[in-house]
Amino acid sequence: MQEHELQFHIKCKAGDVGRYVILPGDPGRCEKIAAYFDNPYKVGSNREYTVYTGTLLGEKVSVCSTGIGGPSAVIAMEELTAIGADTFIRVGTCGGIDIHVQADDVVIATAAVRQEGTSLQYAPIEFPAVASYDVQVALVDAAKALGKPWHAGVVQAKDSFYGQHSPERMPVCYELLAKWEAWKRLHVLASEMESAALFCCAAALNVRCGSCFHVIWNQEREAAGLDQKESHDLQAAIEVGVTAIKILIEADRMKK
Repeated sequence: MQEHELQFHIKCKAGDVGRYVILPGDPGRCEKIAAYFDNPYKVGSNREYTVYTGTLLGEKVSVCSTGIGGPSAVIAMEELTAIGADTFIRVGTCGGIDIHVQADDVVIATAAVRQEGTSLQYAPIEFPAVASYDVQVALVDAAKALGKPWHAGVVQAKDSFYGQHSPERMPVCYELLAKWEAWKRLHVLASEMESAALFCCAAALNVRCGSCFHVIWNQEREAAGLDQKESHDLQAAIEVGVTAIKILIEADRMKK
């Protein structure tokens, strides 16, 4: 491709974003996340990518939406890395799988099941999709400091939302249902759609990435007849992500 001043999809250039970037899926969440920054301003929007930049602890930070799924998420990571970002935290939503994960909990991904296609463009299937250790630790420390209910462990990343929620009507239901049972038996915490791709892309680019999620609901708790509600308030997950960025900023300064 020809070189352009602006990155091809996110329409940003060097200097527009900070080293530390929060990655929600929904563009509508960017303004809400940017409100936690000091002096936030909107850089721009194009397609599913909306970018705000501000500061935390005097350090330039940004938020960039990625849309739904791995393909658009790694486009954002590639282009943000090209203009100077090197630390990413995905803040999004998930559905619980493990019976102990409840709506309104925060799930922190230590690794992701690669049940999607994008990560195969970055690493062979034998390579694990693992979150960066220092980002994992920062997220856990943030959740503890804020007193949020949290779980840390493996999540499942998929490409088809309705393959999860209506597997019986899919021609490959035999595979979807069998693997879902496997994730349950392996105590996978939750299901989402971006982390495996982001973790493998981050490894290939030699940048840091972690993920935390707000749990909307848990279909396995509902199936078991347990107390169940549906929640769309991401405030706890956002606060954990922002606080983790502050922890990373301070840790990086200590290293210097």
